[in-house]
Amino acid sequence: MAHVRCFTEMGMGVDVHGKDATKAAKRAVSDAIRHSSVGFFRMVGKTRDDMFVDVIIGVPNPEAVDTDAVAKELPYGTVTVTAVKGGLEIPAESGGDSILIANAGVVVSLDDGK
Repeated sequence: MAHVRCFTEMGMGVDVHGKDATKAAKRAVSDAIRHSSVGFFRMVGKTRDDMFVDVIIGVPNPEAVDTDAVAKELPYGTVTVTAVKGGLEIPAESGGDSILIANAGVVVSLDDGK
């Protein structure tokens, strides 16, 4: 079974206070999918549940991302979430807090049936 990439969406999410990598990651995924409406499934004999959705989250502290919580942002398909080093952390002037920015790449594939 080979997966054929159908589309890729990108998003950005921010946690302004609290340095919550999961919150920023969920917002990044929401941002990415908010711009899409996928309706070609019937044309290729598939349903939205046949999608394979691979999410890559870039944050400064990937170990702090709850990947299961991020996966729940996607309503359909078989979802896999991987957190990697990336994103951006902007320290506050006082040094006690920072803004945490996450980037998301959401890749949707279908089985080619071979």
